[in-house]
Amino acid sequence: METVRNKNSLEIETIENNKRQDINNNEQIDLKAVFHRIIEKKWKLAIIILLTIVISIAIILPIPRYYQSSVELAPELGIPNTGGGSLSDIASSMGINLGNGVITDAISPELYPDLMKSNTFVMQLINCKVKSNDGKIDTTYYQYLLKHQKYSPTEKFIGFIKKAFATKETNMIVSHRINPFKLTKEQDDIFSLIKSNIKGSTDKKTNVITISVEDQDPLIAATMAENARKQLQAFITKYRTSKARNDVNYYAKLTMKAKADYEKVRREYAAYSDANTEVTLPSVQSKMEDIENDMQLKFNAYTALNSQLQSAEAKLQERTPAFTVLSSASVPIKPAGPKRMIFVLGMTFMATLISIVFFCRDLIF
Repeated sequence: METVRNKNSLEIETIENNKRQDINNNEQIDLKAVFHRIIEKKWKLAIIILLTIVISIAIILPIPRYYQSSVELAPELGIPNTGGGSLSDIASSMGINLGNGVITDAISPELYPDLMKSNTFVMQLINCKVKSNDGKIDTTYYQYLLKHQKYSPTEKFIGFIKKAFATKETNMIVSHRINPFKLTKEQDDIFSLIKSNIKGSTDKKTNVITISVEDQDPLIAATMAENARKQLQAFITKYRTSKARNDVNYYAKLTMKAKADYEKVRREYAAYSDANTEVTLPSVQSKMEDIENDMQLKFNAYTALNSQLQSAEAKLQERTPAFTVLSSASVPIKPAGPKRMIFVLGMTFMATLISIVFFCRDLIF
């Protein structure tokens, strides 16, 4: 009886093992069957690949190419400070900026990319003269973006739809004067395009500013990268020296007034002295002494203010930041995009993969 039971249990265990093996075999993908299915569907797969290549080329070719030019700029951070020391050095090695021994400005280099997105900064670039690489375009940057841009069919279609649904009031607004505080729809579109074309970034460890410009013409991209660098330098210089320049202007006005007062009293003294050369009356001598004393006071005031003016000019020179151009703009030879070959290969790979999964779905799933 016991032997019969053992025999039955062995048979049951064998049946269960066979079931498990069948399940595992069903869960595994039969690569040979998949390969044979691909061979069977090779002509359909070839047609799909060919159509994908043709459609991909048709999509990517009308998209205009663009070029990129960049500038790297290292600005002086601030006024030297005797404080800091080893703590700043340790923090700098860990990527943390504690000032590096300088008194930093309210607008730090990290904020320069945000500054370049402002309408005030863009306003300084719209009238820059640009010339295309082939010499056919010679105009301002604003007019170049307005009249000489190439668009893909998709962008043209979207623009046509926007124009169709635009209000009459929007279409009627035409202004040749640009007010950055109140832009028209057309001007706002151009300003937005400039902001997307001109990008700035700052390395937090080294504070190196990178300005990159993308445009459909290589020469214009390089020209605008250089203009953006100059405008950024001018803004930083203006900001850093604003108080010092005000001091120079203030002392210059006072010095000019003091000099004019001194020259006036000097002429008065000379005229009075010439008119009373041989007069020895005490009243005349007393008045001459008064004029001479007044002239001396005016001269001392003029001398003191002139010294203050020279000191303010020296401080202005000290506050003027120095810039180091690490990498200047150059005319790019190869376009930065669109990557046509990568796009076609990517679309072909995706179409092939999806087609294989579709043809072998019963074997895979």
